[in-house]
Amino acid sequence: MEPVSKYIIISAPSGAGKTTIVRLLMQQPLHLEFSVSACSRNKRGKEKNGIDYWFLPVEEFRKRIENNEFIEWQEVYNGMYYGTLRIELERIRKNGNHAIFDVDVKGGLNLKKIFGDQALSIFIMPPSMEELKRRLIDRSDDPADIIQQRVDKAMYELSFANQFDKIVINDKIETAFKEILELVSNFLSLSIIV
Repeated sequence: MEPVSKYIIISAPSGAGKTTIVRLLMQQPLHLEFSVSACSRNKRGKEKNGIDYWFLPVEEFRKRIENNEFIEWQEVYNGMYYGTLRIELERIRKNGNHAIFDVDVKGGLNLKKIFGDQALSIFIMPPSMEELKRRLIDRSDDPADIIQQRVDKAMYELSFANQFDKIVINDKIETAFKEILELVSNFLSLSIIV
């Protein structure tokens, strides 16, 4: 009997540290493989197609929605889509690994509903809204109105934290990572009966 794939869902408001945590988890011997999300936004900085995201034009994204090529998808901002392609999960399963997702809050909740007990959903909480705003300003060349849009969205997303399996506050990345590594390691060592 082949092992059942499990799913690690890491969600957080923009700037809370989810991408850093996911990268650190990927370096551990846990048989995790990154599920590359698709999006309709433009590349930023040194992002690469097929590694950071599958960058799709809006028209192609909508066509793939019509063709039922997504496990889940969301219009995160007006005209800006993000989603999880079915072929990504097939690829990870064929490799004998567990999928790890770096997704927005709504995407994380959608994935948890789909995978149920086969998934561990973790919400990364910023220590404060002031710190979150500082991180968004420090890491980005985005104009003030875009940063404010992300802060406003983060306030909304925080209201969903209690719907995740676990909440981890990212005050110091090392401490948050250690806590998440323990949660993920324990979850992956559990047997799931299907």
